[in-house]
Amino acid sequence: MADHSDCPSAAGDGLLPAELHAWMLMLAATGAVEQELRGVVKERLDVSHDEFLVLCLLATGPREGLRMTRIAELLGRPKTRLTYQIACLQHAGLVARKSVCGDKRGVEVALTEKARNLLEEASGTLAETVKAALARFMGPDQRGALCALMPELAEESKAE
Repeated sequence: MADHSDCPSAAGDGLLPAELHAWMLMLAATGAVEQELRGVVKERLDVSHDEFLVLCLLATGPREGLRMTRIAELLGRPKTRLTYQIACLQHAGLVARKSVCGDKRGVEVALTEKARNLLEEASGTLAETVKAALARFMGPDQRGALCALMPELAEESKAE
């Protein structure tokens, strides 16, 4: 368990609005978790963290896939960078691209069965990595920040 005594307070010093301060605390915690996850993603899936995010997005989307423009929008990535990532994933046999019917410029991307199998095999380890890292890096201030950003979560945890 990490020592959270030097973590910034969820209350802040009043310079930032509470919501912005809470968001910054959440970014710090999720950044630390992301760093831990990078190595496991590379070892288990042999892809970069950004490519992993694409795979996760496709795994939660419709089975027929998503348009490249939508993926770029949801991940906040430039289309040129995404094009490179999709090319790498396609080369690895993890995604398939196809033209969108009736739109000659539109491209849709979907997971291959190989990717689905890999994600299924690795998902337990990846989930455990995230849970352990959150337990290590998310102190009471970060949990308070999460509840400040999402009050319904705080209400649900009180009800349990």
